[in-house]
Amino acid sequence: RGHEGWVAGCAFSPDGRRLASASADRTVRLWDTASGEAAAVLRGHEDLVTGCAFSPDGRRLASASYDWTVRLWDVASGEAVAVLRGHEGWVTGCAFSPDGRYLASASEDQTVRLWDTASGEAAAVLRGHEDLVTGCAFSPDGRHLASASEDRTVRLWDAASGEAVSVLRGHKSLIASCAFSPDGRRLASASGDQTVRLWDAASGEAVAVLRGHEGWVASCAFSPDGRRLASASYDRTVRLWDIASGKPVAVLRGHESSVMSCAFSPDGRHLASTSHDGSLCLWDLEAEGAVRLRIQHFGNGSWAVLDCANNRIVEATGDAWRWIGLMVTDPVSGAVTRYPAETLGPLPAPRLLR
Repeated sequence: RGHEGWVAGCAFSPDGRRLASASADRTVRLWDTASGEAAAVLRGHEDLVTGCAFSPDGRRLASASYDWTVRLWDVASGEAVAVLRGHEGWVTGCAFSPDGRYLASASEDQTVRLWDTASGEAAAVLRGHEDLVTGCAFSPDGRHLASASEDRTVRLWDAASGEAVSVLRGHKSLIASCAFSPDGRRLASASGDQTVRLWDAASGEAVAVLRGHEGWVASCAFSPDGRRLASASYDRTVRLWDIASGKPVAVLRGHESSVMSCAFSPDGRHLASTSHDGSLCLWDLEAEGAVRLRIQHFGNGSWAVLDCANNRIVEATGDAWRWIGLMVTDPVSGAVTRYPAETLGPLPAPRLLR
């Protein structure tokens, strides 16, 4: 089954074979990135799930929720192995340390908490933000933790001591997301001021301001080689930026509402994005940003998986069979391909995508 609500976040497994998505329908779903088939539905949260993250070894998945908890799941079995309680408000995001020993969680309660993943116990509470903390990210060496907040700052923390290292100021509105570059030298922050800022992680100085979005920027992610940055926005687009020049290299269009998150596949060939329109898109970055796979929720429990690379319906349920609105927008030409109801069945057997 597909999600039955808007999709707030996504994350690739370290081997790239699974894509996890977090949704307002209170579930996390695991998808096979080759076939587009749902591999598992993780149930247990009691409110909107805001984000998710795989452990470095891919064996565990963490999910953050408005129910004030973080849950740890066994990826193989789909079973919850721990429920981390302690926050006094919505949990807005989570991130594993590079060695997998710790999990950080960001919250409406203006704190970041560090959890011992073996025991499930809180290891530290980081205080300093003056408003809701929207997200967090570990540096690649695990020595530092960054947190973004609606107080318009990014804070850098010493992960071992929990002490504040620096406060990055410059955005003119809330900061929705932050991410370290793979080499740890740069930090990116996405903001409601419609920009992405690049910072020198060592000095805390701003080195670039990326302008072009026409709405809040909700999420940002570096490519695995560190040469590009993706940003997701309320303007319904995902933009790709060249880090060296600070110039945009592509605008990915296809979502019909605010784009809430984005994530690169481990090999850098694909980008996933989620939207308030109930869809999860997998973009082929080697084919001029064409949508390769689209998982779309249509309301009333109906959904469909579209193999856009081969112009094929992989699976569809409920009222989706009668929706003329099953469509894919070409990101280059803007042309819309519609799938009339009479073309939706019988379905061919699902097969691997290219």
